Amino acid sequence: MLEALGTLAGGLGLFLLGVSMITDGLKLAAGSALRDILGRSTRTTWHGIRSGFLLTSLVQSSSAVTIATIGFVNAGLLGIHQALGIVLGATVGTTMTGWLVAVVGFQFSISAFAMPMLGIGMIMRLAGASSRTGAFGEALAGFGLFFVAIDFLKGAFESVATSVDLASLSPEGFLGLMLFVLAGMIITMLIQSSSATIAITLTALSSGLLTFPAAAALVIGATVGTTSTSALAVIGATPNARRVALGHVCINSFSALVGIVLLPTVLWASTHDTWIHDYPALSIAFFHTSLNLLGVLLMRPLIGRLGHWLERRFVSKAEELSRPQFIDSNVMASPSLAMDAFLLELQRMAALTRAHAIQSFNNEGPPGKALQLQHDGLRALARFVETSVTQLETDRLEARIARQLPMILRIANYIDEAVALAHANAESDTDVEFLIQTPVGEEILAYQAAVVAMIGGCDPQSSGFSADSAEAEYQALRARFRRLKTTLLEASVQGVIPLQHMNPAIESLRMMLRVSERSTRIAVRLSELGREQPAVSTKSNAAMVP
Repeated sequence: MLEALGTLAGGLGLFLLGVSMITDGLKLAAGSALRDILGRSTRTTWHGIRSGFLLTSLVQSSSAVTIATIGFVNAGLLGIHQALGIVLGATVGTTMTGWLVAVVGFQFSISAFAMPMLGIGMIMRLAGASSRTGAFGEALAGFGLFFVAIDFLKGAFESVATSVDLASLSPEGFLGLMLFVLAGMIITMLIQSSSATIAITLTALSSGLLTFPAAAALVIGATVGTTSTSALAVIGATPNARRVALGHVCINSFSALVGIVLLPTVLWASTHDTWIHDYPALSIAFFHTSLNLLGVLLMRPLIGRLGHWLERRFVSKAEELSRPQFIDSNVMASPSLAMDAFLLELQRMAALTRAHAIQSFNNEGPPGKALQLQHDGLRALARFVETSVTQLETDRLEARIARQLPMILRIANYIDEAVALAHANAESDTDVEFLIQTPVGEEILAYQAAVVAMIGGCDPQSSGFSADSAEAEYQALRARFRRLKTTLLEASVQGVIPLQHMNPAIESLRMMLRVSERSTRIAVRLSELGREQPAVSTKSNAAMVP
């Protein structure tokens, strides 16, 4: 018995190693092909399903494809709806493992082809360790190990079957099957591979250790348990990664629910269908594929709603900031309404940018998470505005509206630059903080206070704002910076401040000046744009009155 259990553990280890070699080898051999396939073949949900199925069938790991998909969503290469299509396809593609085990592993002599595959694969791997040939060799050797492991598992279960009371492993009724569903889920979560659970189930079934209903219940549990890999992969990850992982859980749980509904039918078929008794492994492979395929077909009409629901989950501060409050597809359909929405959105963005700049300047030490989220959200919103402007059909716009578009783009670009500069200053102001402790510290603090005051006053919606006054104040600030720079240079020559701190400090203080320059440009341009749309400008000003 102990020897059989040891063989079982060794077989499972060989199986996991084989699957890992197949996955890694094919991914390395494919190079950027995986990225290209996911990027080009996900135009629609059905395209995504096809891509997910083909890739998972190839690399023999739905978890690998799902985790790769999460990475592409994070990189902005895929949207959440495209990713869900790939996950749907992966749930069907992962059933190919069962067919490999049932058709090849049990119907043919393993030693006749597994050992040559293992030997040839390793020769290719050693001959070109870092080449595509070596990667294909690793995958080929992985397939060899895959089938060798099946042989070990089958032998181990046959040994166990002779010393185990098979009746005790037969589920009694629906409740008994549910316990096997739970067992399948737990086993898959522990070994982090639904393919391994399927292989164990098929070999145990073919050895007579499990009944067909129990094997079907284990397969259903494995469908849910495999989502634990992607769930673990997104701990501490981005919101997009969490959404894809949750989508994976929802899709596979739905397929498992379909399987549970079918369990009474499975119980009936196991006692009336002779084909199941004659070909149990093939029957389980067929059941697994049918289960996941039916789940995909039923889930496909709901994928849009699932995607929209997921987009409202795990929303970060950066994403809240990056979502426009005035621009949407409805206002974009009307150019005149779009211009009003752009002005209101830019006014809101300008206020947020001023607050971010002042908070960055007042920050001590490295920027914290809140500043980082503000930075990411505002820059994403600026890019959204720029993209929205380019989507307007300029050849069909009125001359007045077409004239405003370059100004809107310029303001969005100024906002993007101001946020980037303010954040860069927060990341590199340690030298300034050091010099504040020296005799020139009072002048530095006075300059910083002047910058903060000026940025706070660059509000084109305030009643006392004047573009000419803002320009004059900026020029005075420039002169003040030049005087401060001269003071720092003289202090360095006299040995009052260390030279290694002086140059980085001047550059950091110059960044503050550049932020004030961008703030001035934003305010002046917004003022000009407001004069083009007085109704919106008046409305937004009135909204500020308590």
